[in-house]
Amino acid sequence: MAEPLAVHGGVPVRPTPLPYAKHMVDDEDVQAVVAALKSGWLTTGPRVDAFERAVASFVGTKHAVAVNSGTAALHCAVFAAGVEAGHEVITSPLTFVASANAILYQRAVPVFADIRPDTLMLDPADVAARITGRTRAILPVDFAGQPCDLDEFLTLARAHGLSLIEDAAHALGASHRGRPIGSVADLTVFSFHPAKLISSGEGGMITTDDDRLASRLRRLRNHGLETDFRERAARGEVYSRMVDLGYNYRLPDLQCALGLSQLGRLEQFLKRRSAIAELYLGALTSMPQIEIPAVSSHVRHAWHIFPVLLRLETLRADRDTILAALKAENIGAIVHYVPAYWHPYYEALGYRRGLCPRAEEAFQRILTLPLFPAMTDRDIEDVIAALRKVLAYYAR
Repeated sequence: MAEPLAVHGGVPVRPTPLPYAKHMVDDEDVQAVVAALKSGWLTTGPRVDAFERAVASFVGTKHAVAVNSGTAALHCAVFAAGVEAGHEVITSPLTFVASANAILYQRAVPVFADIRPDTLMLDPADVAARITGRTRAILPVDFAGQPCDLDEFLTLARAHGLSLIEDAAHALGASHRGRPIGSVADLTVFSFHPAKLISSGEGGMITTDDDRLASRLRRLRNHGLETDFRERAARGEVYSRMVDLGYNYRLPDLQCALGLSQLGRLEQFLKRRSAIAELYLGALTSMPQIEIPAVSSHVRHAWHIFPVLLRLETLRADRDTILAALKAENIGAIVHYVPAYWHPYYEALGYRRGLCPRAEEAFQRILTLPLFPAMTDRDIEDVIAALRKVLAYYAR
């Protein structure tokens, strides 16, 4: 007889909730922020430059431009690529809405191509089928921390004269065929939200080897001005000329200090994430109700999140019922992601369900298990135990 579930009044696997993600801040991070507070520079100061140089060096690219969120980074990248009203940008539906929203910010049209059923990332063949004379860029997403099919997308982009903008919000520290993510696409976008691989509170970064693109990025983040405060003071200029319609997307020194400190521990974080993923993989392969997305042999996975697919034909419950049962066991499983065009705003723009069948089918089956560096082995055991308990109860 199956053990009673907590959702039905049974005893939960663990007494306190385990979140799906949690940032790690230590004393060195605190000291770095305090030093920034005492430095005389709270924003547009030397720690911004230092953080940018460190990220550029880490990923092996000429430029890194810091902004105040991953969403701002996406917008800046789409702007820098020359995307304007009426242009089309092809992207994935299985992503956070920021990926597509950045296209709308430029009054352009998001074109959703379907995903590969094995990796859950944008399918190059479906992208190729959706390129038109209005297409300006391809914007694939490194889902869960695994790099997308960059070689195929680069080939497509070069053949059609398009920009390749890589949404690597999940993938700082990952690599593709030995090349660090951030050094391959024309523009690569990272996020430093607290749930991400390192955090600056909120924050983002765009990397590129193109001097012209880097200049456009720096202007957009600073109201469209040609120079920032320090450059203007060094040149003795009375004012800086506004040459683009920009925004205040600047990332303050305080947050750059935190990001720079965290970057020094990224490899430590990545190793722990990989170890947790290995423990999950070892346990879940024996659960017939679970399918694990494929991992390519030529990538280093950053394991930002750990998604699994339920084999619903083996269960007497849908994904939402399984999710609710896990939460009652105090396991903070969640869903990444509802197809972007299912949101009411996109429906009002005319997008309809059925557009990307593989992404929609994956959404019905997907859930994300907790994964963050501070997880203990006991935490991992609790997740696995809760999964076994819930799946056994609902097994056909």
